[in-house]
Amino acid sequence: MVARKGARRGDRSPRRTRAGTRGPKTCTSSCRRTAPSIGTGTVTVKNDPRVLPLGRLLRKTKINELPQLFNILIGDMSLVGPRTQTQRCFDAFPEASQARIVQVRPGLSGIGSIVFRDEEDMMHASGEPERFYDEVIMPYRGRLEEWFVVNQGLWAYLMCILVTIWVVFFPRSPLVWRVFPTLPVPPAEIAEAVNWPAATPHR
Repeated sequence: MVARKGARRGDRSPRRTRAGTRGPKTCTSSCRRTAPSIGTGTVTVKNDPRVLPLGRLLRKTKINELPQLFNILIGDMSLVGPRTQTQRCFDAFPEASQARIVQVRPGLSGIGSIVFRDEEDMMHASGEPERFYDEVIMPYRGRLEEWFVVNQGLWAYLMCILVTIWVVFFPRSPLVWRVFPTLPVPPAEIAEAVNWPAATPHR
């Protein structure tokens, strides 16, 4: 009942067509977090008015992703892999990244999701969220997803699961960089925000 009231302005569990799954598109399930009648742009930023109060809690805890377990059970997704993206977001990846990403099944979590756990905060702080998303975040996120496709294996798979659980409780932890030391070096603009150990704190 509470969830129903909190999500009244939108559908609760829509099936969405997304890009990046061994081909152009796949349908995934997730809890509705936004009010579709309000528009602020093509990407979601911090304090976005389209995100309902309940949606903010779901996004923070990642509970909203649980319906995608159904997609995992039927084989459309994996627990670990590149996150599914809307077509607009997938198009923001460099072409080389797109070509790599579609080689594997998308995942409930992955390297890109771990590193960019605070993506909305980064965009909010940039002043020009959509430009920052297209020119800084997505090119680097694409390199991270390429890294995973090249280095995928049982160890990487299991470590991604463990690190995902860890950062839910310790979101500022740099553990991902210690577990995966060969990840691409992040751009200077986001090095501190993604908790890169070599980043020098701004004073």
